[in-house]
Amino acid sequence: MTKADLIEEVSRVVEMTRKESEVIVEAIFDSIVRSLRSGDKIEIRGFGSFRTRQRQARIGRNPKTGARVEVPAKKIPYFKPSKELKDVVNSFATPVAAPALAPVAPEQVPNP
Repeated sequence: MTKADLIEEVSRVVEMTRKESEVIVEAIFDSIVRSLRSGDKIEIRGFGSFRTRQRQARIGRNPKTGARVEVPAKKIPYFKPSKELKDVVNSFATPVAAPALAPVAPEQVPNP
């Protein structure tokens, strides 16, 4: 799903214009980015949490020349899904090629 798809979905579900939906989606993304830049943690119950992690400085290599390059320390955004989100994603997982089941007459079903 792209950002444009998300805007269309919000527009359809909330029955707003596409422009109004775009403002809402942009406001949510801007709020998340602002919070992460200031070092805050964002927690959305039932969805997950966003935070930043600190990466240490390290020595890397230029893949083209093989020369050593100093990579500075930096913060990276990190998302941790909630247990509820993991459960929802895994409950809808279906096999790629599920076999078709033939209908069974009630008299053919064994009683436990």
